[in-house]
Amino acid sequence: MDPGRLKQLLTEVQAGQVSIDQALDRLRSFPYDDLGYARLDVHRPLRQGLPEVVFCQNKTPEQAVGILERLWQHHERLLATRVSPEMATSIRLRLPDAQYDPTSRLLTLARSQLPAPAPDAPYALIVSGGTSDLPVAEEAAQTLEFLGSRTERAYDVGVAGVHRLLDQRGRLFGADVVISVAGMEGALTSVVGGLVSCPVVGVPTSVGYGAHFQGLAALLAMLNSCAPGVAVVNIDNGFGAGLYAHLILRRLQRV
Repeated sequence: MDPGRLKQLLTEVQAGQVSIDQALDRLRSFPYDDLGYARLDVHRPLRQGLPEVVFCQNKTPEQAVGILERLWQHHERLLATRVSPEMATSIRLRLPDAQYDPTSRLLTLARSQLPAPAPDAPYALIVSGGTSDLPVAEEAAQTLEFLGSRTERAYDVGVAGVHRLLDQRGRLFGADVVISVAGMEGALTSVVGGLVSCPVVGVPTSVGYGAHFQGLAALLAMLNSCAPGVAVVNIDNGFGAGLYAHLILRRLQRV
């Protein structure tokens, strides 16, 4: 249950439109709803001010649909990550208003759109080493946009042609947080960290040749970066980077 719905319920109780027993019935699943195969955290929007997010990888389509249908009863906005095209088809048969992007593998449900960020709002810039990193970069970018943060992109600016990155220096220097998405040896994150004065979130991707070890080489390179101000999320974790960047931007807007 999000703050808006809870306020409405309390207002209805105060006005005598809803009895205490009826209110208790609505709150019966608070703070979590036990489906047997999942315990749904319906308290998260009140506790963290964030919509509920469902990680769908390794779930069956039936489990994903069941979770999303139940959460949709409590929330105005939902985000599902790592949704395969086949699972998205199953979900949209039951929840036809769901929007799916096959690149990011994100699926969203929203009864209303958030206001567009102000043109001068703090923003995150997502940079990627190459086009092969696009799915992870878009997972980060679209997570930020779903959460209402101003987001800009600069893709295919890897160190193999570093002039492409330097062409973006105006946006780099103006950003309030940069998400650097790179595979291979992951050098982009260190270069970005050495250029900007804002926090940098490194996202290693599982893109590269054999000794890349499915992203481990890039992960270790980013963790060992000599550039200051760099934090690193796990391999291919675009969602985690996007959420972390959103929390930074949200805090800046409160100052």
